[in-house]
Amino acid sequence: MKFAIPMAEGKLTSHFGHCREFAIIDVDGKQIIGKEMLVPPPHEPGVLPGWLHELGADVIIAGGMGQRAIGLFQENDIEVIVGAPALEPEVLVTDFLNGTLASGANVCDH
Repeated sequence: MKFAIPMAEGKLTSHFGHCREFAIIDVDGKQIIGKEMLVPPPHEPGVLPGWLHELGADVIIAGGMGQRAIGLFQENDIEVIVGAPALEPEVLVTDFLNGTLASGANVCDH
């Protein structure tokens, strides 16, 4: 399983479309087996879901995103988790795997 997390200053950033890098976390079972930091292509509608799909992402954990973006991720077979706190990517993925990830309101401002 592969997770994508939009990052700023080592932690999840509130909106995926404005991040400068993504943490790509590889998981086997309930264990993190790899982490890669990647710079995304320039932000335009539909680009990031396709890019992350090509990378093999299964889940994106975000603070917030627009409904159109959520739909585009779902069309690319990527599960969307919104309302996640600004924590380190390993903490977020571990919490998700343990069923304890705090998620809630979509914090997207548009």
